[in-house]
Amino acid sequence: MSEPDAAPAPDSSLPEDLRPETRRKVLIELGLLWLATLLAIRLVVVIQKLGLPDVVLALVPFLFIYAPVWLCHWRKVDSYAYKIAIPAFDDLPAWGAALGLCARVVAVVVLPWLLGYHLYQNAVAALLDAVGPIRDVASAQAAWSALSSGRVDVLGPDPWATLTHTLLPAWRVPKDAWLLVPYHLFFVAIPEEFFYRGYMQTRLNEVFPRRWNVFGTYVGPGLIIGCLFFAFGHSLVTFRWWHFATFFPGLVFGWMRERTRSPVAGAMFHAWSNVTVTWLDTLYGIRV
Repeated sequence: MSEPDAAPAPDSSLPEDLRPETRRKVLIELGLLWLATLLAIRLVVVIQKLGLPDVVLALVPFLFIYAPVWLCHWRKVDSYAYKIAIPAFDDLPAWGAALGLCARVVAVVVLPWLLGYHLYQNAVAALLDAVGPIRDVASAQAAWSALSSGRVDVLGPDPWATLTHTLLPAWRVPKDAWLLVPYHLFFVAIPEEFFYRGYMQTRLNEVFPRRWNVFGTYVGPGLIIGCLFFAFGHSLVTFRWWHFATFFPGLVFGWMRERTRSPVAGAMFHAWSNVTVTWLDTLYGIRV
């Protein structure tokens, strides 16, 4: 079967300026945009936790979407040149093309994803069984001491059984399951992809050439730098030790952005990833 998408060359609709001084200027500009936006979002989250209604959190997608637009106006450039707008809701061909690419990517990753998730959760469950719950720095230090000294054997005499049967899924339904798809698509994924891939990655492409052909799509250092912003931005809002791992799906989101020259396909896969993890966490009893 032939590939339905032609392999696109790098988008030349935006000017490139590869001078080192321009790169420094753009990196500083994006760093300040990232820091200001994420600190503002952190403030919104903190204020909401003080007892304000959840509707306050609507400011989060607002900031992700309008901070780059404001910066474009400040720079006196047309924000539409960055192709960060989502298609009109009645533009079925555009939504269908994005959904088609998302479905193909899901088909490639879903089985390794499910296997990796199962092995990971079983390894974590076995670790906690061996060293006890890790709630603070002291318990983390005690766990590390026990592991490094060899006083505990996490995997036991049969590592395969430990990694496959320590924790098994059971049928459970996430809270507000019917809201998961619209929430993660329109409230989380599209605003974040608009910000990180739509604006930041495209801006980086203006100063870093895309010379690497990855599965028929040209990417460059802007993809990697944008993913670093994406990964550490999560922890700037709410720290979680595993946030560094979001760098890796970010590479896929960014590749999809370059493939389609739109943030929508990546946003669909981003939302699918979040919804899938929520269901898996519920099935495995990680969240209730």
